[in-house]
Amino acid sequence: MSSSLPSADASIDRRMIFLLALTCGVAVGNIYFPQAVSPLVASGLDVAPNSAALVVTAAQFGYAAGNFLLVPLGDRFPHRPLVVAMLAVTGAAMLGAAGAPGLGALVAASAVAGVTTVVAQVIAPMAAGLVAAERRGAVMGTLLAGSIGGILLARTFGGLAGEWLGWRAPYLIAAAATLAIAVTLAFALPATVPPSRQSYPALLAAPLRLLREEPELRRSCLYQATVFGGFQAVWTGLALYLTGPEYGFGAQAVAVLALVSAGTMAATPAAGRQVDRRGPDPVSLVAITGTIAAAGVLALGALGGAPGLAALGAGTLLLEIAMQSGMIANQARIFALRPDARSRINTAYMTCAFLGGSTGSWLGASACTRFGWTAVCALVALLACVALARHLLRRPDGADHLGNAEAKASSRS
Repeated sequence: MSSSLPSADASIDRRMIFLLALTCGVAVGNIYFPQAVSPLVASGLDVAPNSAALVVTAAQFGYAAGNFLLVPLGDRFPHRPLVVAMLAVTGAAMLGAAGAPGLGALVAASAVAGVTTVVAQVIAPMAAGLVAAERRGAVMGTLLAGSIGGILLARTFGGLAGEWLGWRAPYLIAAAATLAIAVTLAFALPATVPPSRQSYPALLAAPLRLLREEPELRRSCLYQATVFGGFQAVWTGLALYLTGPEYGFGAQAVAVLALVSAGTMAATPAAGRQVDRRGPDPVSLVAITGTIAAAGVLALGALGGAPGLAALGAGTLLLEIAMQSGMIANQARIFALRPDARSRINTAYMTCAFLGGSTGSWLGASACTRFGWTAVCALVALLACVALARHLLRRPDGADHLGNAEAKASSRS
């Protein structure tokens, strides 16, 4: 079995890891900048804010569908043509969104872009198979730092460019960046050998089978679905809250607030090193409890004025660090389960995560418009408490330690 798996390649050096992290940032940014642009879409297309928020929700649901439909192909096809093709389609969808004549067309284009911009979830298992197990957490942390950079810059440029040039400009910029990185990777991405020759229907069925067979995968999926759901609820609700009557800011306020979370770029590699040193579970516990603490800090945003803004800045920073650290712990745990099926395992994990995120985005918008900001914070705390309860009820048998899990996976192979 191991002979069919990708092996470490001399070209996977620091420069290649940086390029892969940059690719993750460009791809992931495509589903986050609409959060900052949503209020501008509402005014530009003359629709209600709740309706404009459907653009964000469509991208998230599209991303969940892409994880289910496309990420398993990483176990079946060489990564270079797969990644380049996905980026090309994403760039075309972004161009379509920029020229959308109405909300329906924009929602449809956002959904298509969401489906194909799952490149980061193809790259992560690829990189996990190309580095030694003792470096996996650190490399996952670096890739995630790239994704975080993309998220931060996406929200920032989305809000600023949208405010200055109109809501269509961020989509044009995103299309140009995505197509440029596609051309670069067509020449730079190393060749890999797919570990599976299964048919596409078999690949699609595998994530459901893996969810049934792997309790650690189910646990990781629950952690990320709940925490990421709260994360998305905050950022979708925050755009409505800051531009609403309580604060009365423009879309650029969301962009500026997003920059406060830049500290997560330094925190995630550190979290990866802790996963390598201590295992995933201690980091998961810190991430979950950090999410609950972030909900309490964010609730102070209802104070308004400078104290409220300070609370929102501190709360979003803490929430981002918690969510991203949990992501590293979860992916390190699941990538150790089945080395021959990492893309399919990641499919199950990310599909569950983004179904949770899409639901959280919708619930956050609804809670904010109907009940106010405090309801959004209560939702975040409730979702994190579900994850905490599951964590406290886990079997402390050491099964999730990376070495033990990988050894069990090898014996199954």
